[in-house]
Amino acid sequence: MATDVYREAFKLAGTIRDKYLRAVTYAKIGYYMYRAKNPLYKDAFKYALNATASIETPPLMAKALIEVASYLSRVSLNTAKKTFHQSYEVILSFPQPLRDDMLVSLSERLLEIGLVDDALFYAQDIEDMVKRNDLLLKILRVYLKRGNMRKAYLIVGRIEEEPWRSIGAIETIKEHLKREEFGSAIRVLSEIKSEYWLGEAMKEVAVYLKNSDVPMATYEKFVDIALSMSGESGFEVLRSLLIGLAVQGEIPFVMSILEKLPSEQREEILLGIAQAIVDKEQYLSNFLDAVHGEGFDKVAHVVMDKLLERRPSEDYVPVVMKIGARSSDDAVLVKVVRYLSKVGRFGESWEFAGKVRGNYLRSLAFGSIAVEKLRVGDIDGAIDAALEVKDPRWGSWLLSEILTRILELEAEGKVREDIEEKAKAQRKFWDGE
Repeated sequence: MATDVYREAFKLAGTIRDKYLRAVTYAKIGYYMYRAKNPLYKDAFKYALNATASIETPPLMAKALIEVASYLSRVSLNTAKKTFHQSYEVILSFPQPLRDDMLVSLSERLLEIGLVDDALFYAQDIEDMVKRNDLLLKILRVYLKRGNMRKAYLIVGRIEEEPWRSIGAIETIKEHLKREEFGSAIRVLSEIKSEYWLGEAMKEVAVYLKNSDVPMATYEKFVDIALSMSGESGFEVLRSLLIGLAVQGEIPFVMSILEKLPSEQREEILLGIAQAIVDKEQYLSNFLDAVHGEGFDKVAHVVMDKLLERRPSEDYVPVVMKIGARSSDDAVLVKVVRYLSKVGRFGESWEFAGKVRGNYLRSLAFGSIAVEKLRVGDIDGAIDAALEVKDPRWGSWLLSEILTRILELEAEGKVREDIEEKAKAQRKFWDGE
């Protein structure tokens, strides 16, 4: 490009009345002159800084300094850093929330340029917790991408508030896993205080282990490290890990570890798995097959409660049938009966209801059948179900309730499902006699 073109650009830039635009334009000219190896580029940047200094409005001056420094960074990093710092010094005098907003803009621009350490330095002066922590997570991700684990760990340590601290920890753990730094991953895990986020972190670990096709020795290493940790935090790490692995289908491995634990810890983890694995229909049946002894009914309680919280599905009937066949707990059988009745499996639900021994629970079992029979318009079937409770008190109560619901169905066209609540109230009434 001819020299006279640059001279003309200088001349025209000087006629720009808006001082902010004049400063930025001079910076652009300086950058392109530098690329063209024109030694006068320094003059262009000098004019840019002079135009910036003449801006009367401090916020606009700070923005101009950031823009000029951005172009300078492509020419001279040291000079750019000084200019960015000038902007920072101007910003510190601003009232809130403008001060924080400008510090965010400054730090984000430094991130874009690649001056991550500088971005971190200025970000720490942001007072607003949300803005500061959101920015620290952005900076953390850049350090992780660069493989600077020391700085990443430093940032996680500086974030005190949740959920940012735990999110940062999980991001760091994922990078440690990619690098197969399992001991470091566990160390970060142990510092997560939130039970929810610890569970989320262990899900990430479990998914990684499953998808990476690592040898079983790697699974065992995680377990050994968790077992070696003292106190409640060690158990929580182990608990979350085993639940995460179970949900990924590693049932045999998880059960082999549980066998080595004290019964109280084993039961707590089993119940945690039961809650988490209900959504994984393909693994739920295998999990139930692996649970033996007294723990089965406790697990069955949890599974049935979770299943009854959602819309009944034929997909889960085999699992429910398995629970009904194995359980000797009347309360579990009542839940089995209720579920099967809801999906229209009246033959099977009747069979399980017949196994319930206690009069109160038996009334609930056949009451569930009766209500669902009414729902499909089978009034005779509902009465037959009510008559299956032979105890004079509970049999009479259930028949009364079903007859009432028959009349409600005729009058209102719907059937209430509050048999269990009504039964509890009736039992309380009789207990108070």
